[in-house]
Amino acid sequence: MTQPARPLAKLSESVTQRLNGYALAAGAAGVGVLALAHPAEAKIVYTPANIPIVQNGGPVDLDLNHDGINDFQFSNFLSTPAMRKPEGFHQSSLGVYPIQLSNRVVAVKSNGIFAAAALHKGKTVGPHSPFQPTHVGLNMWACAGGTSGFGCDGPWYKVNQGYLGLKFVINGTTHFGWAHIKQVGVTSPTITGYAYETVPNKPIVTGKKKGTEKIGTEQAVSARPTQAPTLGLLAMGAPGLSVWRRKELALEGN
Repeated sequence: MTQPARPLAKLSESVTQRLNGYALAAGAAGVGVLALAHPAEAKIVYTPANIPIVQNGGPVDLDLNHDGINDFQFSNFLSTPAMRKPEGFHQSSLGVYPIQLSNRVVAVKSNGIFAAAALHKGKTVGPHSPFQPTHVGLNMWACAGGTSGFGCDGPWYKVNQGYLGLKFVINGTTHFGWAHIKQVGVTSPTITGYAYETVPNKPIVTGKKKGTEKIGTEQAVSARPTQAPTLGLLAMGAPGLSVWRRKELALEGN
């Protein structure tokens, strides 16, 4: 024979308050866990390289983040006898060109003209760096001369190695990077490595090849999970809640 359904018991006001308190505590604990889960990560992506920039070998492209979009282009030009006009005049130069319209190179003035800066290791490249003001190619060094004389100039002239500070765009956001270049004299420049920062608008330090940083750590710490009362403690009533409260105070003191 089917048993008659038992009538629902009406909870007392004190039990209802304890259950509501448990639900709120459990919800707070859940929020704390969510706050700690998977914070954003800033990361430097470094690529070792051995890319020679050969004289009269044509342009050399550099794709900093390997997305198939070339970001910068290098050229190493030397005039040949057939190009000399007037007779005896010759020239050579090493230059860098930001391919995409928003890309830029850290620049300095050389004889009143902007040129690509030769940065030392440990320099910060970021939003406040002195990037070139317009989208044009920049000389790293240049030489010219003829029968009456010959001269060379530029930040990279007689520099054995240095770093270019770079700004480029990934999916509409600005990122910063660097390229390390070694030279033997001025005839054999080689790109030996390059890096960029994955977080938009976050500065990078020349020569720094690795490093991660958790973004949102302060928020995660402030949202420490709350220790919710267990069902066993709730069943004990007021004494159980007192035990839970003492545990909470002990956690807060740590």
